[in-house]
Amino acid sequence: MNTGLLNISSIATLMTANRTVQSRVAYDKNITMTWEAFQDNVASLKVRLENHQAQRIALCFGNSYLFAISFFACCYSGKSIVLPGNCQPEALRELDKHFDLVLHDREVIPPNGLSSLYVDICSNSGACKWQTLSLADITLTLFTSGSSGNPKAVRKTLEQLDIEITILNRLWGHKLQGANIESTVSHQHIYGLLFRVLWPLCSETPFATYNLEFPEQVCHFASPETVLISSPALLRRLSKELQPSSLRCTFSSGGPLPINSAYHVEQLFGDYPIEVLGSTETGGIAYRQQSSVNQLWTLFPEIEASLNDKNCLKLRSAHIDKTQWYQTADECYFHENGCFELYGRTDRVVKVEEKRVSLVEVEKRLEQLSLVEEGAVIPVREADRLSLFAAIVLTTEGNEVLKELGKGKFWIALRKALLKWLEPAAIPRKFRVLDEIPLNSQGKRHPSEIEKLFQE
Repeated sequence: MNTGLLNISSIATLMTANRTVQSRVAYDKNITMTWEAFQDNVASLKVRLENHQAQRIALCFGNSYLFAISFFACCYSGKSIVLPGNCQPEALRELDKHFDLVLHDREVIPPNGLSSLYVDICSNSGACKWQTLSLADITLTLFTSGSSGNPKAVRKTLEQLDIEITILNRLWGHKLQGANIESTVSHQHIYGLLFRVLWPLCSETPFATYNLEFPEQVCHFASPETVLISSPALLRRLSKELQPSSLRCTFSSGGPLPINSAYHVEQLFGDYPIEVLGSTETGGIAYRQQSSVNQLWTLFPEIEASLNDKNCLKLRSAHIDKTQWYQTADECYFHENGCFELYGRTDRVVKVEEKRVSLVEVEKRLEQLSLVEEGAVIPVREADRLSLFAAIVLTTEGNEVLKELGKGKFWIALRKALLKWLEPAAIPRKFRVLDEIPLNSQGKRHPSEIEKLFQE
């Protein structure tokens, strides 16, 4: 761990930071967004929002620079920030009780009936006197999959985020010196929000406006000055045919990375990825560089940890909740050196392609369709990949549509219908039609019997 090697601003005083007006904030191809432009853009949107009666603002952006402008314009106009987990139309519509207005760019089209405001780069043409933000008074609401099947609202203050950014800088500030940030993850979730936008802004590290979508792009943009913010979903897809190239550093979060993928990243980019363990509720809590099998996790500084009677990790820290313990469903084993092994989750929320997916919610979405009477969803590991399989009982209408369309077109129609609510990673990869869902002697669903249905 290196400390004190990179000066950073607090979120509270970011807009008054002593930066040169032409220093780079973000970039896209041959376009550079400067610090002067960023301040001007934030000031312009701040005025628009101050004149708008909405208080709870949902941010839905594909463009991370416009997202950053909107984030700080909300902070300085006294608004509460809401970050939907995804921007699918029906998913947004279901969350509309949590916000009054959607700010969006051309990448996102809000559904009809929701109040929305399109955001583009615009000039204020006037100086703004920036005040120090009271971070404890500015709230941020994120969403994650809850065990009930409904998106769970998680409320944080900017003070909690600011504390975590300080921790990140203590651990890895030296990695960002003179670097550029490329990313494959969304700023709509806490990992991307912190690593892709807020930490770079506070540390004067320019970030790419848009995500890299494909492994080939990662290799194309790799350089000794590039820090990659990524996830196991993409890092597992790096093929053996890609040409090695240097990266300053690779961060990965969203789930543990398979050891073979960690080895391959080292061979391609020159170092093992830094894996960060955490969740929407906790933020980052631990890290490792997996250079050997069963590499242990090290807790972030200033986190207290213990285990409950089920050996599940519970935590307390200022960036989670300094007043009480937070209980996770992560089963762990602590070693004498304070590091721990992670065994897995004990609830019905799983990680698929590094997205937290509630099996209950997927079942609920299936059963909302007029074609499905009942659904049972199970996670199944295939090689290094976790997939969702669904056993379903069809309604009379569903059986008629299946006969009319045939299996292939029926599955396509079913997946298309589910995409109104679910992200692609949460869509079951395989389906089996049953007359009834298998139950055990206690009348509960029998996952092992359901899994047998999918065995070739």
